[in-house]
Amino acid sequence: MTPERVQVLSLGELPDVERQLEPTFDVHRATGPEIDGLVTRHGPAIRGVATRGRDRLDAALLARLPALEVIANYGVGYDSIDVVAAARRGIVVTNTPEVLNDEVADFAVALLLATVRRLPQADRFVRAGRWLQGNFPLGPTLRDRTVGLVGMGRIGKRIAQRLSAFEVPIVYHSRTARPDVPYRHHPELLAMAKEVDTLLAILPGGPATKGLIDAPVLAALGPDGILINVARGSVVDEPALVEALRSGTILAAGLDVFADEPRVPQALLELDNVVLLPHVGSATHHTRGLMGRLVVDNLLAWFDGRGPLTPVPETPWPRTA
Repeated sequence: MTPERVQVLSLGELPDVERQLEPTFDVHRATGPEIDGLVTRHGPAIRGVATRGRDRLDAALLARLPALEVIANYGVGYDSIDVVAAARRGIVVTNTPEVLNDEVADFAVALLLATVRRLPQADRFVRAGRWLQGNFPLGPTLRDRTVGLVGMGRIGKRIAQRLSAFEVPIVYHSRTARPDVPYRHHPELLAMAKEVDTLLAILPGGPATKGLIDAPVLAALGPDGILINVARGSVVDEPALVEALRSGTILAAGLDVFADEPRVPQALLELDNVVLLPHVGSATHHTRGLMGRLVVDNLLAWFDGRGPLTPVPETPWPRTA
């Protein structure tokens, strides 16, 4: 008799991941409004979840998956998962660290340069035929800036290494100082914002960091201030940012993430001093392939009895007696 195959729920359109899972698992696909009906039909049998992080896995949904053992998140950030509720149930949560560090670090520096040197605006200037009427106006430079990183985790360290090559001063804010980096630590974000003119956010989302970069922090950057966000939209007070950009409280912003993706506020779309990108920090075939493979490998390892490969800090692993 053939043993019954493990049932896995795939959330958020992960076709490459699903193709790799299908030889081993029975895969049920759903996203958005489809999830409720699928969970009603198959919820009691679901033992694993692969998720892109777009759909909320809260305590109520987890309660409808009584057999669930493991959630494999596609990405480093996992704020769409209620990890506290998962831990109470003994559900393991994994993510995809390391494999996207360099890609996101490269991208963060590129977004900073594009924002400072106004590259998208210059591109629009040429396409509109305006160069025929005169030169593109002079703009700001990276040369005289001090960069403050909000966060100094794996990706933050890679960003700082790249920025060091530009010979700009670098400082950082995080909950605790990192003895393995040569940059000055600021325990208070507002104090750091007063000493720098460029903030680059690369920290986790979730309740602890919601609205961390608020109106006072933006005001502290000053009229030459630039904000770069490659973290989560939730870490910035978006209405306060719009007002700061409109009023000239800060000079510009470069954003790859937003509070309610993919819905970008109309107020941001109307501003010329902000670079807007569709959450593409890790969006290359190379890196997304590595991320997908790690999602699959975490599920295979778990159901082979080898345990998770990359459990998140909140997850109950290794098991305690």
